[in-house]
Amino acid sequence: MRQKPTVLAREIVAKSRLFAVEELELRFANGVERTYERLVGKGQGYGAVMVVALLDGENAVLVEEYCAGVDEYQLSLPKGLVEPGEDVLAAANRELKEEAGYGAHRLEYITELSLSPGYMSQRIQVVLARDLYEESLPGDEPEPLRVDRISLRELSSLAKNAQFSEGRALAALYLVRDLLIERGEFQA
Repeated sequence: MRQKPTVLAREIVAKSRLFAVEELELRFANGVERTYERLVGKGQGYGAVMVVALLDGENAVLVEEYCAGVDEYQLSLPKGLVEPGEDVLAAANRELKEEAGYGAHRLEYITELSLSPGYMSQRIQVVLARDLYEESLPGDEPEPLRVDRISLRELSSLAKNAQFSEGRALAALYLVRDLLIERGEFQA
């Protein structure tokens, strides 16, 4: 196992309502020193969830929402922040109700993913939701989200869809599909 670099100094060099930019002065084991910057969340650190919600044995729920980072409406999986005192599965079910109008009788933790570990500290917990039922909760979205679906058989075409670009969501869908194949619950 490689030795992590020594942190010589750290400083918040910029802040917004949601994020802070942290500058790290590092010394590596070979004596080389470098300055790195990373985007860190300003929240309480409760984390975030992303939900692969299966409508049936083959189709997953997608939602369309405005994404300011790319200035477009994009398709992705339901996702959001974990509230204080809330566990990951409860947060996944709440976000699913708020964004897609479904709740789930069965929730299963799958894994943790990061978006860009080279310069972002944020991680997201992937949850599989099954045995869905209709239930809506008010959320914090500024407008209703359009709900769509994708077949787990069509993930390669989803990756080519101009309206779908979130790598974490694509990885989550592939991970769930492969898990279901491994368990004998899905045949590609």
